[in-house]
Amino acid sequence: MRRSMGTFFSQTLCLLCLGSLIPGIMAGFLETRTGYLTEPAAYRLEAETMVTAERLSSAVASSFALFDTSSILPALDSGTQGAGSDVILRRIVTRTIIPETGDSVEVTGLLAVPVSANSTVPVVSWQHGTILSFDQVPSNMVKLSDPNYTLTDDADSLETLFNIQRFAANGFAVIAADYIGKGPLRNGRGEAYVVKGATTQTCLDVLNAGLTALKNLDLTPTKLFLHGWSQGALNTQWLHQALRSGGVAIEATAVASPFSDLDQAWRYWSGKVIFPLPEGLSSYAALAPWIAPCMIVALGSYELYYDLPGLLATAVRPQYRELAERYWNDYNISAIHPSDAPNSTNLLVDSFWKGYTNDQISALQRQLISNTAINWDYDSPIRFYYGLADAAIHPAMVTRTLAAGGRFTEGIHVANGSHRATFLAGLYGDQTSLDGHDNVLSWFQSKLL
Repeated sequence: MRRSMGTFFSQTLCLLCLGSLIPGIMAGFLETRTGYLTEPAAYRLEAETMVTAERLSSAVASSFALFDTSSILPALDSGTQGAGSDVILRRIVTRTIIPETGDSVEVTGLLAVPVSANSTVPVVSWQHGTILSFDQVPSNMVKLSDPNYTLTDDADSLETLFNIQRFAANGFAVIAADYIGKGPLRNGRGEAYVVKGATTQTCLDVLNAGLTALKNLDLTPTKLFLHGWSQGALNTQWLHQALRSGGVAIEATAVASPFSDLDQAWRYWSGKVIFPLPEGLSSYAALAPWIAPCMIVALGSYELYYDLPGLLATAVRPQYRELAERYWNDYNISAIHPSDAPNSTNLLVDSFWKGYTNDQISALQRQLISNTAINWDYDSPIRFYYGLADAAIHPAMVTRTLAAGGRFTEGIHVANGSHRATFLAGLYGDQTSLDGHDNVLSWFQSKLL
């Protein structure tokens, strides 16, 4: 599936030199499975605020331990890892058409631009990971307009904070989508969790709006980089493939803790696939308790967006159905008592993996297989950062993707890396924690030379 190389730099310059530039003009060369985005998309920017480099680094330092759950990194070194520039944050509002349903909806995202940017700027498209709430989205970083606002793990997208401090405060513009069913314009819409078309189209449209906004801010995008973690790692691979299908050049892509094959991931989470221990380990991390809520959200999303009525009720064991329906509607994890909570190995009905159960479950399994991201021959550099103590992603799930991805793929393991610590190490680690490799920021910066 290798596509011909496009030149993002030259296409961008060509498009941006048009005297009649209008918002969305760059959509002409972004392609998805449903075809080229030929209609110019209007956008607006809201809630502009500037955040100082000092405040960004202070917020990251306060949140560092929440992600370094394996204690594999030293504390943040403000001298070598601090933000290098103040950053201007803006909420992006644009529209997307959901391929699975045909609905046209407003979606939100974040545009973060270094104050130091002057005439040109490289761009990082950031795809955030699983967030089991409706509100912990990248665009909520504009809350930092309040100097007294304190970011917290249960109310904010701290992973986006790290990306802003690491990339936007060190010379890159960062563009990040909030995803369908999340953010200030959710309007009661259900999430499209790991729904390929809706997710990819939203990321494309927010990226397109952000790139156009940069031009209208008198900044020319130069090189394009992609970064994602966990669910966002899957979304990043989908986005990468869609952009390359449209001939858009990508300088480099980095993903952390990726589950690239949904069918394989569900079998692993359900206990139906057992991988051998990674070399040198005598045990491996038990599956995380938050995987079951993620599977519930995925079931609700697939029922909604792939028109599979009754999927949630028929796929979940009877004793957990009422809980699952309630959680899909309110995301209130605190209402689930631990003694009543399912885990990923006992959530699904016994017949789920044994043969035909009903049309909805069969359709779900076909869709999980169809939404894989491993059937791609990468023709630009992509790194997969994976932990050796990740309670959601087994290393065997990543090495399979590396083997299939071609010569531009590279795997970097993080010794003792939990799910969160792997993400953090990818951004702030060094050769000691990253098996002799550099972190994502250093790698991206090397591509600018």
